[in-house]
Amino acid sequence: MAKASCIIIGLLALCYSRTAAGYTKFPEGFTFGVATAAHQIEGAWNVNGKSENVWDHLTHTRPEMVADLTNGDIACDSYNRYHEDVENLVALGVDFYRFSLSWSRILPTGRADFINPDGIRYYNELLDLLAANNIEPLVTLFHWDLPQSLQDLGGWANPKMIDYFRDYSDICFREFGDKIKSWITFNEPYEICEDAYGDDKKAPALDSHGVGNYLCSDTLLKAHAESYHLYNDTYRATQNGRIMISINSIWYEPSDPENAEQVALAEVANQFKFGWFAHPIFTAEGGYPSVMVENVARQSEAEGLPKPRLEQIDAHWIQRIKGTSDFLGINHYTTFLVTGAGVDPTAKSPSWLKDIGAVTTMEVGGDSASEWLRVVPTGFANLLRWCKSSYNDPPIYITENGFSDRGTLDDYGRIKYYNDYLSEILNVINDDGVKVLGYTAWTLMDNFEWRAGFSERFGFFYVNITDPALPRTPKLSAEYYRQLTDTRELPQDERFKDPSMRK
Repeated sequence: MAKASCIIIGLLALCYSRTAAGYTKFPEGFTFGVATAAHQIEGAWNVNGKSENVWDHLTHTRPEMVADLTNGDIACDSYNRYHEDVENLVALGVDFYRFSLSWSRILPTGRADFINPDGIRYYNELLDLLAANNIEPLVTLFHWDLPQSLQDLGGWANPKMIDYFRDYSDICFREFGDKIKSWITFNEPYEICEDAYGDDKKAPALDSHGVGNYLCSDTLLKAHAESYHLYNDTYRATQNGRIMISINSIWYEPSDPENAEQVALAEVANQFKFGWFAHPIFTAEGGYPSVMVENVARQSEAEGLPKPRLEQIDAHWIQRIKGTSDFLGINHYTTFLVTGAGVDPTAKSPSWLKDIGAVTTMEVGGDSASEWLRVVPTGFANLLRWCKSSYNDPPIYITENGFSDRGTLDDYGRIKYYNDYLSEILNVINDDGVKVLGYTAWTLMDNFEWRAGFSERFGFFYVNITDPALPRTPKLSAEYYRQLTDTRELPQDERFKDPSMRK
């Protein structure tokens, strides 16, 4: 059973639990899948009509931005090797495959003036092969690879993107909707707006800190809502599908759960991170979290600005955005600690991080190959409980969760990560009644991990990028996941334990 320290803030009890795994069997109907993204695996960056996207542009013009100087030109060559990928999906025994569509492969100009027939062919062939193998597609419309032609017009800081994204969505729903019953509009809007517009961590690397990020969120939330309403009003009745958004979050919790100030600041941080995009969609009042609007207004005034850098969404759009997701999609990897009030030493001025008003640390949990990813399974459970409490007990799909290493085939660290995080999911399902309906592991195979290139590897299959054939070799974690999907129970096989930890 769970033991928790709880502090009441307003009407919300924040509980920071430390639970022991006590369940192994997943409920009837729980589904398992794996995820990839178009730019990370497809390659064929300029083949058969595909145009340049923002990641193509960044890696070609600023190759030093990627740790190992790789790029997505070939990546895993899934454009040509998708048959192998589906074979590996079958070997894993998954119920569904989450992948994304390449906007610039379907619409080379980014606009609806020309539909590239090869893009339609490619995704139809992949969808048909999945159907032939009884694997359901879970398809993301936008996973970070904006056509560069649209970025040249301002990208997500340009309100015209609302119309462009709606048009793109319309074409995808029309062309593929008879084969796809589960859609995601945007993957990780925080990463799109904060890391790509408010910083230089992701393409297009604008680093418009404290300004571009908030312009981006305003456009992106409206674009998401328009895509949702288009599907709901025009396609749902005949296609019988569902549509959601996938929100990522580091979970913030107090370094000291008994410290009321740290608890309060952790709540602020979670509202800034997860609530930034969840609050407008999943709460009754809608709009940005009030603490976020207030903090940015206060900081803007201190900076001598005539108006806040972030303004509350207007009444029309609050209503238009509310409720526009059939499920809550959650991408989660790690937990940070809040140590106190103040300005984080890494914060730029102005910036989203400075606006929070809290100092955080990653010094918690176990290590991975990624500097930002610490292993804290109980943080995942706390995030899920918080979402249940904060967003009126929504049905949840875990749309990404995974672990990085340097590429070993005997990947005991990855197996332990999955086992411990899945144990926490079982705890919150059984002890807290959180409605987690499915789990998506990141990722099928080692791929182009954005600015980490191939230096950080998350896959069930090792990809040898020095071999032109790009062979995919199953890791021990692939056997673990296959056993999980076969039995619907956490594997107990001693083979999956690090030899140093065996009895």
